[in-house]
Amino acid sequence: MGTVRKLIVEIVDARNLLPKDGQGTSSPYVVVDFYGQRKRTHTAVRHLNPAWNEMLEFNVGKPSDVFGDMLELDVYHDRNYGPTRRNNFLGRIRLSSTQFVKKGEEALMYYPLEKKYLLSWIQGDIGLKIYYVDEVIPPPPPPAEDVKSDTVEPVPPQEAAKPESEAAPSAEAPPPVETENADAATLPPPPSEPDQSPPTEPPPESANPSEQPEAPSTDNTAPEGTNPPESEPPQPEESADQGEPSLTAQSMQPDPEFELAASVSKPVPNVKFAGINGPQPIRRPAGAVNFTSDPSETATIERSSFDLVEKMHYLFVRVVKARSLPTNGSPIVKIAVSGHQVRSKPARKTKLFEWDQTFAFGRDSPESSSILEVSVWDQPKSDPTSDVAGHCFLGGICFDVSEIPLRDPPDSPLAPQWYRLEGGGAHFGDLMLATWVGTQADESFPDAWKTDTAGNTNSRAKVYQSPKLWYLKATVLQAQDILPITASKEFTFQVKVQLGFQVLKTKFTLTRNGTPSWNEDLMFVAAEPFNDHLIFSLENRQPKAPITVGVARVPLTAIERRVDDRKVSARWFNFEDPNDEKRMYKGRIHLSLCFDGGYHVMDEAAHVCSDYRPTARQLWRPSVGTVELGVIGCKNLLPMKTINGKGITDAYCVAKYGTKWIRTRTISDSLEPKWNEQYTWKVFDPCTVLTIGVFDSWGVFEIDGSKEATRPDFRIGKVRVRISTLQTGRVYKNAYPLLVLTQSGMKKMGEVEIAIRFIRATPTLDFLHVYSQPLLPLMHHIKPLGVVQQEVLRNTAVKIVAAHLSRSEPPVKREVVIYMLDADTHAFSMRKVRANWYRIINVIAGLIDIVRWIDDTRGWRNPTATILVHALLVMLVWFPDLIVPTCAFYVFVIGAWNYRFRAKDPLPHFDPKISLAENVDREELDEEFDAMPSTRSSEVVQARYDKLRTLGARVQTVLGDFATQGERVQALVTWRDPRATGIFIGLCFVLAVILYLVSSKMVAMAFGFYYLRHPIFRDRMPSPALNFFRRLPSMSDRIM
Repeated sequence: MGTVRKLIVEIVDARNLLPKDGQGTSSPYVVVDFYGQRKRTHTAVRHLNPAWNEMLEFNVGKPSDVFGDMLELDVYHDRNYGPTRRNNFLGRIRLSSTQFVKKGEEALMYYPLEKKYLLSWIQGDIGLKIYYVDEVIPPPPPPAEDVKSDTVEPVPPQEAAKPESEAAPSAEAPPPVETENADAATLPPPPSEPDQSPPTEPPPESANPSEQPEAPSTDNTAPEGTNPPESEPPQPEESADQGEPSLTAQSMQPDPEFELAASVSKPVPNVKFAGINGPQPIRRPAGAVNFTSDPSETATIERSSFDLVEKMHYLFVRVVKARSLPTNGSPIVKIAVSGHQVRSKPARKTKLFEWDQTFAFGRDSPESSSILEVSVWDQPKSDPTSDVAGHCFLGGICFDVSEIPLRDPPDSPLAPQWYRLEGGGAHFGDLMLATWVGTQADESFPDAWKTDTAGNTNSRAKVYQSPKLWYLKATVLQAQDILPITASKEFTFQVKVQLGFQVLKTKFTLTRNGTPSWNEDLMFVAAEPFNDHLIFSLENRQPKAPITVGVARVPLTAIERRVDDRKVSARWFNFEDPNDEKRMYKGRIHLSLCFDGGYHVMDEAAHVCSDYRPTARQLWRPSVGTVELGVIGCKNLLPMKTINGKGITDAYCVAKYGTKWIRTRTISDSLEPKWNEQYTWKVFDPCTVLTIGVFDSWGVFEIDGSKEATRPDFRIGKVRVRISTLQTGRVYKNAYPLLVLTQSGMKKMGEVEIAIRFIRATPTLDFLHVYSQPLLPLMHHIKPLGVVQQEVLRNTAVKIVAAHLSRSEPPVKREVVIYMLDADTHAFSMRKVRANWYRIINVIAGLIDIVRWIDDTRGWRNPTATILVHALLVMLVWFPDLIVPTCAFYVFVIGAWNYRFRAKDPLPHFDPKISLAENVDREELDEEFDAMPSTRSSEVVQARYDKLRTLGARVQTVLGDFATQGERVQALVTWRDPRATGIFIGLCFVLAVILYLVSSKMVAMAFGFYYLRHPIFRDRMPSPALNFFRRLPSMSDRIM
């Protein structure tokens, strides 16, 4: 049964509208236009803050050049109310359909009303809920009733064509037309009028009804429906391949189970190759060496896919089914080529023997065989996994590999054909299969059995999506009726809130009247779909242990969603006895609950985040481009494990950007694996980071059910690429070292070769405008989260994402997710303390150089530079308007000069020198990798504590020095030293009088020449001003 999509616009209310009726009020109503449809609300009489609470429904059509995808909403003042006689304009908004969400994700949003003209005076906001719903189309009425209810004049030939009209809705969903005209638009044409069809109209468009939102007349739909009978040659083939045959196509098509070949006559969606019956090799048709087509003809297939990686040729064999086999068991198929021999799964017994399994054999090895052998064997019932010796041979086929056709996407899939089995005795069976030579871009490649993965089911390449995460804000206000009326002593209560594994508690509060109050906010992380309950437990603190007084359960599906900082109304929830099945009333609790969709739920560290979008889809900005990643392979990997005395590595690659994760296939037993897989992500912010990690898998041992299958996957290394460092359209293809820091030091595990390209999809000015926007959404600035709270929520989000991805098939294990998200790298490290200190020194090195240059200039070490500085001083003093332009021009010159020395090496990568990981002390590494709490001996912990105390003493001294200098500045005017303060304010008075009498330019020039005087006129002792400042008192003498 088909569905039709509707757009629902809930117009809730408006705020602070402009008065228009001359009496200080307005009578507003709303007009909404979408896809050629216009609807309006009722009029709210004399109200500047009207509430309509009205739902408008619109049909959603396919993209059209006539009707755009913009929703226009206008607010007017009704002319029937008030002295005015015009529809006074109150504001408008325009929204793109990309901002709309499905039902269940909607939230109330307030949009500011915009002007229609430049001189319009508009104010106020309007609250809307906009979402899509899919309505099920009711089945068509009986033919007799349909003809009577149809608005079109009944034609006798149409009654004979009613069965075709009943099959049309099931083959394709009807367009979004008005309900009363849906049946008229899908009626088939009368068979007696085939000549009305335009002969030049292509067959694919003939079966589609009109896509306009208004219902077309039957005169227009009748000729379109008559096209399929005229285009008889392509229609049977297309309907058979698409799985949606019409009655006419079925009558013209032969039985597919007994079809041995089909010819290539024209470019149709699925190309089939002619074959020869029997065990002879497949003959390649003339002109079928390499099937290519123009990219414009295959717009739905990305022609540029896999252009960043190398092509890897594979021999594909797809075994579909067999018939007429002399067995009642579950036969298997054995395939032998190039030294590889594989077996299929046992056949499913229906009318035929079905496998529908694809195998891919690598063709890059020099020992590739030229013979492909496919044989069918009947396995004994006693032991289905027995060797070939216990099987019964049913027949086989041999192919010459050099004669197998080459297929390169976007060519259509190769059609399987029936082949006669030979060598199985007097009775011959038939096997349907298809074989071709293709690349990793073939759509059959991801799910095929591959030689480089050893057939492991968990070795397939997959794309994953992180769950949609929300911040759940629970405000616990107060509780009532939790104590009997006769209670006289004080009780201490606390509310424990639990969501899955997350448990938070409020502070304790004392009460005597049974109405405790908390007014405390608690934040949780919730993932869609919302199947859990938010559990509130009221606990009474006792000397031994807290006692649970009552429990309230709130389903997450009943909690409101918001996308801004509007206030959410609070509700009362009843407590129930946790130990009583009758659910007795134990009081009630006042709660304010909402999902905050305006925040970005972080699962990565802020400095390496790959996405800053808020949770609510309505707040997403359009993408600014795409980033394409080609994972080529690894080189010189180290053996990660030892199996049967041999060091092996089963490597796979994981990449993460935004909510999209990718995992390449696992290459079995190779120290130089080649993946050559390519993936694409949308980029919404260029200042984000793409993370690529390489791991060693133990999943290959899951086939044997051994204990090794439960071991965690080893880390081989990872690479980070910042999108903002990529030039538009340029391909960066480089090999990056895989570095891992272990307890024994830094180790190079190998190299990974990747190719990456960023493609900008927006105009240049729009792309540059992104740099002026805040990284995080607005809610992070209106109601910011604390640093500690943000880190706790991030760790919770990491656990939820890891649990979600570990349930996939094949799974992304928990240790992989934690390593990719850097969830275990925030422990204390003396190495990182020193590295960050050197970073600070490197930052202020520029300021230190400026200070040294000034000192050299005033010391006349370079007399020419000093004389030029005197000239510059005179110019800037007498023309102060040139100070800011001169500084800006100087910065420009520095930047232009540094452009010559910009980095032309590969993209920035992990730097062992900056990380201080090359010559790190073993004791510091052991401390860095130690767990919390420490598992080392007491002597080791004491030694580390003493070392930390020594470092803390130095930090303590530096902080004291900073505090001393600041307190001396305060002591200038606080009269803590009366003489010093008197001298300072007296000098300030004299300076003020001088500046009143003398020009400031003369004073600035005199001070400049005095500061830059020659060393022969300068005293070697410190200046009197510095001596005066150092004598000022501080609070350091009061510290005990």
